[in-house]
Amino acid sequence: MRLWAVVGALALLIAGAPVAQATEPFSLADGVSQPVFSYANAIRETVWVETGQDLDRDGVVDRVAADIVRPAEPAARGQRVPVIMDVSPYFQTAGRGNEHQLKTYAPDGTPQQFPLFYDNYFVPRGYAVVLVDVGGTSRSTGCFDDVASGLAVVNWLNGKARGYRTVDGQQRVDASWSTGAVAAVGKSQDGSTANGMAATGVAGLRTIVPIEAISSGYKVSNSNGAWFGPGDGTNPDFMFYNARAQVLCKPWEDEQAALAGTSGDYTPFWRQFDYAAHADKVRASVFAVQGLNDWVVRPEHFDAWWNALARNGVTRKVWLDQAGHVDPFDLQRGEFVDTLHRWLDRWLLGVHNGIEFTPVAHVEYAPDRWTDDAVWPPAGHMETVWANSGGSLGSGPAHGSVQFTDSHPEVPGTDWALGPSTPSDIRVAFQTPPLRNPLRLAGSSSVTVTVRSSRAAARIGVLLVDYGPATVRQTADFAPGIKNLTTRSCWGDSTSYDSACFLDTAADLATVDHQVIATSWADIGHWRSLVHGSPLTPGRAYTMTFSLGALDHITPAGHRIGLVIGGTDGNWFSAPTPHPTITVELSGTSVTLPVAR
Repeated sequence: MRLWAVVGALALLIAGAPVAQATEPFSLADGVSQPVFSYANAIRETVWVETGQDLDRDGVVDRVAADIVRPAEPAARGQRVPVIMDVSPYFQTAGRGNEHQLKTYAPDGTPQQFPLFYDNYFVPRGYAVVLVDVGGTSRSTGCFDDVASGLAVVNWLNGKARGYRTVDGQQRVDASWSTGAVAAVGKSQDGSTANGMAATGVAGLRTIVPIEAISSGYKVSNSNGAWFGPGDGTNPDFMFYNARAQVLCKPWEDEQAALAGTSGDYTPFWRQFDYAAHADKVRASVFAVQGLNDWVVRPEHFDAWWNALARNGVTRKVWLDQAGHVDPFDLQRGEFVDTLHRWLDRWLLGVHNGIEFTPVAHVEYAPDRWTDDAVWPPAGHMETVWANSGGSLGSGPAHGSVQFTDSHPEVPGTDWALGPSTPSDIRVAFQTPPLRNPLRLAGSSSVTVTVRSSRAAARIGVLLVDYGPATVRQTADFAPGIKNLTTRSCWGDSTSYDSACFLDTAADLATVDHQVIATSWADIGHWRSLVHGSPLTPGRAYTMTFSLGALDHITPAGHRIGLVIGGTDGNWFSAPTPHPTITVELSGTSVTLPVAR
């Protein structure tokens, strides 16, 4: 075996494979890489990378624009550096960060401002930062295949794809300056792309940092068989397309929409975008961040991804917070930058700093109050409570039933939680007695409902509620739970066109008498399987169990835990017509909760 290893090494050398550099291009002190390189003199360039596809059908292989900033000093010495990469459709539309920063360019097209702090902070420490425009957005050709866009650049960085100096020219550019080690980072769509790239097992992707990221394309527009795509039929991708792609990509987008459908069925089309289902391919370590009150990317996405990674032995770390759709840079800035710094040093530079042996979870349990857990979910047990008569939640099933009618589908589901002891004809509510002691619920939760519908179609929504007074981050109506201050703090080096100084933030607080801590929806016609729904037989009882996602919430003593069941949530769905009356069978309706020790 040793002989074959030597022969293999000689073959690689003869073939001109990269040889390990004699000295490292970074400097360590106190266990972390130090800012020893000039940010002002960094090399800035754009390379257009072929994706191997022609989604816009112009007869030319699509090319995505990769804007690069990298330290000049290692390049001058022939040393290679690793890459922090963000693949996004937002760089010329919504922008990045809570200041909505855009990419900017010099008159000759040289990239100048790179949004966010990654370039300012990490380029002086020996990293390159590469911002990739998703196909069809900004300066890229092609259409919106975000994962393919990112994979193409990872492959180019590893010598496996072609890069060019211009969008339509033939001057080739290689990435001889790159070690091939890549971290994919980003929030929302960008983080979702990182998840999707990792789920392919692409070589060279060493770690990902998905922030408020999806793990399933199906769950973006469907919930347990209930489709909630745009009612007017518009495609959100067109918001981000450049003018060229808005024309050329319409046929491809129409085909994708037809494959996705509006039935709520989990089809083979959706399985390819189910990253959790492909977690067995993940080679990268994962540092995930999730807001437990995020209504844009609901915690069920994190829940499925986290559990799938665990089943496949992936090295993981997580930050869980009580905010909405927010970057941790705007929650606990210094702590996050320090943690991210050590995480990237470990997986891209190979610095054995032990971060993978630190507590797995950093959890915000109240505004600006954090704790660390060695594992997540923490040790505990699952406990099931049942819908009982009189609007109570009990330790065992009960006989009887209650009814509501899906007659006001315009009412937001969050309004169902109001006045739980007040009878309502559009929802039913159940509560525990006041808790004698604080109760931490941490982990995956689920609900089982047994219902009869008066019609052939029925949808339900379920809320898990903490009833009691509290001061919380303001996350109602998609609010983020933070507010910008007028002061700035600086994280890295600046130039005249790219500042490292960002607005400070603080918690945006609200005083409430209840909190919705988990929610989900379902189409009862998919009770048997998400693969295919079917009409209901009026009056027949159907039982359906589905996830409420991940939660980590401390319910204080004296509060009550509530389970609320309604019909169509006006924030998300169109109602079945005619409106059904739904009978909830108490003996088959319960919620299963993760109770931490």
